[in-house]
Amino acid sequence: MSNKIQKSEAEWKAELSEEVFRILRKKGTERAYTGKYDKHYKAGSYHCAGCGEHLFDSDSKFDSHCGWPAFDAAAAKDKISEERDISLGMLRTEVLCSKCDGHLGHVFNDGPTKTGLRYCINSASLTFKPKSN
Repeated sequence: MSNKIQKSEAEWKAELSEEVFRILRKKGTERAYTGKYDKHYKAGSYHCAGCGEHLFDSDSKFDSHCGWPAFDAAAAKDKISEERDISLGMLRTEVLCSKCDGHLGHVFNDGPTKTGLRYCINSASLTFKPKSN
């Protein structure tokens, strides 16, 4: 991606809240069922809390009962990137914002919709923009 955002850890730390920095830049996670977007179903779009990149749409959001916001597709394939994650003694696929490399969550191939995907995303890594009428 040609417009990749590159900032120092100090710059990110100065711009983000402690919790958002911990999740986006240090690959943390929020406790299940505590995020503000877990049970949020308003029409609109979800954006990276670090750089504002449009990542997911409300049309792809579903209740996965996993405790984190779940989506079955990204807004566009080039908006996210994936990396192998072997932390915590298990093999998972980490999801990152393609524009700023912020950690968003993980994707699993056990989704109930036609895509078969479940993007399990931290609320703290997202902001929401309501759909304008």
